[in-house]
Amino acid sequence: MKISGAKIVVETLIEQGCDTIFGYPGGQIIDLFDELYTARDRIKQILTAHEQGAAHAADGYARATGKVGVVIATSGPGATNLVTGIATAYLDSIPMVAITGNVSCDLIGRDSFQEVDIVGITMPITKHNFIVKDINELADTLRTAFKIAKSGRPGPVLVDIPKDVQTALCEFEANTQPVIPYPLTLASEKQLQMAADMINSCEKPYIYFGGGVITGKASEQVKALAEKIDAPMGCSLMGLSAIPHDEPHFLGMQGMHGHFASSMAKNEADLIIALGVRFSERATGNLEHIKRTHSIIHIDIDGAELNKNISANLTIRSDIKDSLERLLFMVEEKKHPQWLERIAQLKDEELKRTDSALKIAKEKRSSRTELSPYDIVDAVSARADENTLIATDVGQHQMWAAQRYPFRKPRTFITSGGLGTMGYGLGAAIGASTATGRKTVLFTGDGSFGMDLNELATAVTQKIPVVIVVMNNNVLGMVRQWQTLFYDKRYSSTTFDRMTDFVKVAEAFGAKGGRASTLSELEKLADEAFSCDTPFLIDCMVDSDEMVLPMMPQGGSINDMITEIK
Repeated sequence: MKISGAKIVVETLIEQGCDTIFGYPGGQIIDLFDELYTARDRIKQILTAHEQGAAHAADGYARATGKVGVVIATSGPGATNLVTGIATAYLDSIPMVAITGNVSCDLIGRDSFQEVDIVGITMPITKHNFIVKDINELADTLRTAFKIAKSGRPGPVLVDIPKDVQTALCEFEANTQPVIPYPLTLASEKQLQMAADMINSCEKPYIYFGGGVITGKASEQVKALAEKIDAPMGCSLMGLSAIPHDEPHFLGMQGMHGHFASSMAKNEADLIIALGVRFSERATGNLEHIKRTHSIIHIDIDGAELNKNISANLTIRSDIKDSLERLLFMVEEKKHPQWLERIAQLKDEELKRTDSALKIAKEKRSSRTELSPYDIVDAVSARADENTLIATDVGQHQMWAAQRYPFRKPRTFITSGGLGTMGYGLGAAIGASTATGRKTVLFTGDGSFGMDLNELATAVTQKIPVVIVVMNNNVLGMVRQWQTLFYDKRYSSTTFDRMTDFVKVAEAFGAKGGRASTLSELEKLADEAFSCDTPFLIDCMVDSDEMVLPMMPQGGSINDMITEIK
């Protein structure tokens, strides 16, 4: 039986296990949305307020589940509005399939109404992209898109479908199973034995892991390695939630705004075992320092990451989980009492420095509020459970949450790391909560929230149980922090002086909300928010001069870390 290209798309999505799509209709994709309407009992549609919000929602869906997120938009501005969301997914290795409509094949290249070359535009920010001009290739192209998106190092794939391909008719035969990823690259015995020899001979090992550990489902193997070789662990921003916060060997996030003990331990180690992580300058600081003072083993599924930012002594392109399972049999069980004693000293030093910084911040805090950022995170975490999803936008609030929140399970931290996308959080929280049905908290700032608050309409309409915690300091806090420290307090375009009342905005969209400037007010509102099964906004007053500390200056090394501002 022949069916339309639009129906082929819907049937192929269902065949591939897609239960939810996020999107926004338009002229060149209307046929596909018509078929989605017909199949609405088999596949859920989430209509967002903006295509960028839809892309972030598909991203959040994927991060929370590990499944491929799907977003659909029309041609022209609909397609270009996806670009930031696609780039966000690309930089953080998130599996996504973006489907866009386009003008009919005979109109392509004629500057037709709402025509853009979205394939050309997205080529640098996708794993692969396609334009399907032959309906006979449509189903297999979509299957290939899913296969690429979830294979190896995951990422977004775009499929552009002209309108005449959507309306054309073709024979279709559904597959009985979703496509499986391409085979994983595995390490050789020789490579792993070389790694084991390096580990067995070192005295101060440090395990540095990233988001690849979550993607590769290797959390238990990382913990087992740390226990067997008695090594402290630290992670990048994207690695948070892979290891429970209270794991004895885990020191937390390291890097520009990471924990002092974690960053210093990495700095003093004689061997860094890097797992599923790229050596970003935000996480490492001055790379020349690391090159001079450390031996490095780097294991990653993506060969392009090996020796890209830093030259390692041993590089292994391999699936993380398989490599560690085999490596565990090769390494010797070993204790490093002197190294762990030094780690304990660093943790004590971190506690002293943190207490000092908090005391200074409290003394300088204005009468506008008595809340510290950590008060806000603590109040939320006290009411959340281990399955609560934590999403963030980007800025100071993101770092405060990363530093303080006690993550317990993988895939409970939803944040934009590589691209650092302000306006990411609410769409991502909607996608993550939709995927899991779980309570989701969004930590955001007044700057970021101003970029995505239109998605409150989506959250309210879909009855998403999201608690929106706005750390409202009336400034672009992270940029202002840099201006304070490095630009002689020239606050150019970072003070809002806006009259926006976020509580009234939330109420106007149909959500509930309240404002807090004291801990008792915050705790009362948090209790109400967590008992609510629809969106609830808490507008938290934060002092404009609160800083994220520690801070490693850009281009500096760990030795240049700033831990307090007097």
